[in-house]
Amino acid sequence: MPTIFICDDETEILRYLDKLLQASGYKVETFSRGLDMLARLTAAESAPCDAILQDVRMPDMDGLQILDNITKRWPELPVVIMTAHGTIDDAINAIKQGAYDYITKPFPKEKLLGMLERVLDHQRLAQENRQLREELHRGAAGSDDIVFRSEAFRKVYDLTLQVAESDANILVMGESGTGKELIAAALHRNSPRRNKPFVSLNCAALSDTLLESQLFGHIRGAFTGAVMNQKGLLEEADGGTLFLDEIGDVSPAVQAKLLRVTQEKDFIVLGSTRTRKVDVRFVAATNKDLMNEVKEGRFREDLYYRLNVISITLPPLRERREDIEPLARHFLALTTRRMKKDVRDIDEAALQTLLQYDWPGNVRELENVMERAVILARTNTITPALLPLGTRRDTVAATPEPTPLVALDEIERRHITSVLKETGFNKSRAAAILGISRKTLDRKIAEYGLT
Repeated sequence: MPTIFICDDETEILRYLDKLLQASGYKVETFSRGLDMLARLTAAESAPCDAILQDVRMPDMDGLQILDNITKRWPELPVVIMTAHGTIDDAINAIKQGAYDYITKPFPKEKLLGMLERVLDHQRLAQENRQLREELHRGAAGSDDIVFRSEAFRKVYDLTLQVAESDANILVMGESGTGKELIAAALHRNSPRRNKPFVSLNCAALSDTLLESQLFGHIRGAFTGAVMNQKGLLEEADGGTLFLDEIGDVSPAVQAKLLRVTQEKDFIVLGSTRTRKVDVRFVAATNKDLMNEVKEGRFREDLYYRLNVISITLPPLRERREDIEPLARHFLALTTRRMKKDVRDIDEAALQTLLQYDWPGNVRELENVMERAVILARTNTITPALLPLGTRRDTVAATPEPTPLVALDEIERRHITSVLKETGFNKSRAAAILGISRKTLDRKIAEYGLT
């Protein structure tokens, strides 16, 4: 039963809300003084309620001061501000100060109860996200949040742990989707900087101006649109680790500025003339051949060697097929927990489909495939019909048998037949898997004479 604290100096409001919320299934505690509620919160070992209804005007202590105390000590505890029409400006200031929302008096009970329901839904989602993050950090078999069984990846992970204790800059290389950011995070978690910030930036996602602003920060007026001072990620990461993803896409101008930071441990904020010192460990990642980029003149050689004190190369998923099953089961468990669906297993045929596929998108593609399969699943088992994969497996030793050439409509007929059989001729489910409407499926069934 959710617990709601109500703080208001009007006795009638307290009595009305107490009666209304208890009748709606809530446990309620009321306070006519802000100091009394703060004392009750402080006396508990953890936050003793799920949400707070707080009047913005209190006789003993300003409502915004009460809010400030709550957001500093219990930042995840949602506070809804109750206000009269004449004090809406105070309510807006409360939102800026961290309140979840505000509601004006007099309020209909439906509006209040609807808002509380949204607040508690938000709390439940936040709690589930925290639990999921904790599980990811605990990971599988004590290996942080990195799941593997193969010897190829064990060598990568052992090297990661070995070099994490050093303060050297690391270059992580590998195809897209192989888990470069996970390795960067593991380097940070196992380093002496673990209690300091881990800050991540995708260099390919931003223009030069925005990238410089994000990295180095800017002062007001440094460029068009810079309406206020902004601290850069270098300062945010001070004492910790800065992960620069897709470093191979950084322009020569930004490369030059990064070189200075890696060499001198200082930088200049955009629009300023003052040098600022910073203590940051750099972990950079790329899916490009960075040495070739150096030879082609697209990447600075001196920056390359500054960032590549130690390199870690991640093998693609097709080269560590032993990891496909544990990863698939890992993503299955995470997705079912998040979606609250009872999908527990992967049948043998579906598992073989996963193992035979080449995974050009690597682990990220596998995660997406498992999420899609869980969404479409109508039973507690993942079957091949839920996996939109071919069976592409490149091998050098074996020469595949030539595939008979058939018409395109014959391929479509076979695929529709296969999906219909797999779903027990459940047309709605088959249409969803095929990505077509039920009406289109009925037309195809009639066209191909399928029964």
